[in-house]
Amino acid sequence: MTTSEMGSRDAVTPQWRDRKRYLWLFGLVAPTALGLAAALVWICHRLGWHQLAPVWWWIGPLLVYVLLPLLDRFFGPDGQNPPEEVMRQLEHDRYYRYCVYAFIPFQLVSLGFAAYLWTATDLSWLGIDGGLGLWSKIGVALSIGVMGGVGINTAHELGHKKDELERWLSKITLAQTGYGHFYIEHNRGHHVRVATPEDPASARFAESFWSFLPRSVFGSLRSAWTLERTRLGRMNSGPWTPRNDVLNAWAMTVVLWSALAVVFGPGVLPFLLIQAVYGFSLLETVNYLEHYGLLRRRTESGRYERCTPEHSWNSDHIVTNIFLYHLQRHSDHHANPTRRYQTLRSMDGAPELPGGYASMITLAYFPPLWRRVMDHRVLAHYRGDITRVNIQPGKRERVLARYGVAS
Repeated sequence: MTTSEMGSRDAVTPQWRDRKRYLWLFGLVAPTALGLAAALVWICHRLGWHQLAPVWWWIGPLLVYVLLPLLDRFFGPDGQNPPEEVMRQLEHDRYYRYCVYAFIPFQLVSLGFAAYLWTATDLSWLGIDGGLGLWSKIGVALSIGVMGGVGINTAHELGHKKDELERWLSKITLAQTGYGHFYIEHNRGHHVRVATPEDPASARFAESFWSFLPRSVFGSLRSAWTLERTRLGRMNSGPWTPRNDVLNAWAMTVVLWSALAVVFGPGVLPFLLIQAVYGFSLLETVNYLEHYGLLRRRTESGRYERCTPEHSWNSDHIVTNIFLYHLQRHSDHHANPTRRYQTLRSMDGAPELPGGYASMITLAYFPPLWRRVMDHRVLAHYRGDITRVNIQPGKRERVLARYGVAS
């Protein structure tokens, strides 16, 4: 049954029910995973499985690269779209907001627990002699980084809303990874320039993830600063003011990291840096796959056409849908940026990724495999017309020549 048929079936159902209503609580797996890891470490030591115990400090990467792809493959597509007549009621059901809000206190507690684990010299209560070894500490950092990466997605959900509280909660969630400028660039930059060569967060055809990563990181940073400087300039103010949303978001990171360093010692700082870089790199991997090769046309006026479902790659695998608050239904999000996650729908006309985001993240790390899987899908989306594709400028002539088109 197709998604449109499923939507039609739901539309005639007298009382539509969200099958995922209580499954959204599984969105709290990421901010509670370190606590679960500690419990598993304790169990392993109690059972005498001492060699296995340290593996669990790497629970975050295991979740992203192993468990989620397997679960996506096992449970398959989601398929359920809310019908139009329930959208208003679903949008205003505060239960869904609380599911997102709950992420933040668990995130802060887990970050504090990680700081304790990085610096503790007596972990005998876990069955460990002394403190953690270096590789275990790095595992904790990467696991917390996964939480930070998912936290950026939580901030993404909150930052699009008009409610002032939710916007501040978005900045608080971003503080862990030091990526507060995302709040500005994503809303006022990426959503305006998406699927164009001017957007640093839209990956180009033939561009590897490793080339895209620095371009997106530094390009988004420059864009956020420029956007805020322009906004404040219209208010006859310079950029160096507390009203600068880039600066006040970064200030939250400074306060948070400084507080952890004061409480647990400066030894936490290298691991805070590791988790932050890994966390925002996960976000950028998702950015890479969401718009790879897709391009909006220019109209006769010289402006880009309106963003439509065909300008975002989608995936409707149910497990990652729950884990990332329907982020995979990306076309609907770009068409309706303020729409809450529970009402996002899988849209006809949107190109589909061959797997869930969790599976595609791993693939993106290996450019030859990524291009083997994705390049022909980009071309198929544009019916073989390579001139319709968003091509990396440095490779444009070579790519066009490869497909027999003069530049």
